[in-house]
Amino acid sequence: MSWVWIALAPLLGGLVYGGERVLRARMQRRMGPPLLQPFYDMFKLMEKRTLIVHAAHALLAVAHFFLLWLTIAALFLGWNLIYIVFLHLFATMTLVWAGYSVKSPYSHVGSNRELLALVAYEPVLLLVAVGFYLGTGSFEVTQILQQESVLLQMPLLFAALLMIIPIKVKKSPFDVVEAHQEIVGGVEVEYSGLFYEFLYMARFLEYLFVYGFVYLFGGASHWLGAALVAGAFLLVNLVDNATARVRTADMVRIVYMLALPLALLNIAGVLL
Repeated sequence: MSWVWIALAPLLGGLVYGGERVLRARMQRRMGPPLLQPFYDMFKLMEKRTLIVHAAHALLAVAHFFLLWLTIAALFLGWNLIYIVFLHLFATMTLVWAGYSVKSPYSHVGSNRELLALVAYEPVLLLVAVGFYLGTGSFEVTQILQQESVLLQMPLLFAALLMIIPIKVKKSPFDVVEAHQEIVGGVEVEYSGLFYEFLYMARFLEYLFVYGFVYLFGGASHWLGAALVAGAFLLVNLVDNATARVRTADMVRIVYMLALPLALLNIAGVLL
């Protein structure tokens, strides 16, 4: 059954992304796109002319998508959380390398910001994995989902995770990586047609990755996990609609001065 969900992961992520666009439209009191709009966009991208800067740049987009898909597969199959976090790190680095591989200044700025975002959220993800180990005695996703929820034991760690979700799904106040008004999409700016579609689909998988971590806080209770995901999904979009983008340096400062101390404080409290 896990292999079925893995095969359908891009479709599932597309539905989540489409649902988000519908929710945001309702929050802004406008009609908005239909639920399946992300898939309609994919079909339109297939019809666009594909321009390739150079082969490595194009292949890195493909590698980024498939490495993210492998990361989701590892999560669905119940692998070690540390391995999953570092596999996701490798997938992100392919996107950074793609940005640096071309001469566009917008692409370079996007890669710089992607690296700063990585520096901000990666320690929190690792601390979340450590927190699960302290609460359940295992880094294995299958074992975590068989134990009682660690939410009451790790509320500050959960709050830290909520703070970095906007960075991963590129929402305000931390939508600094692609920032269309400033850097025209960042590392995506030189992609078109089929290869841009790989980056577009990779975004679907990012949603599954980060909300998958939220789901793990439900432990053996699937209902609690689903409720936490729904609550986090709603909260992220409420904040996105109510806040403006902060500067890149402010994003890192907020995470290091608030999210990271919360996570460390929670873990220290458990150890003591």
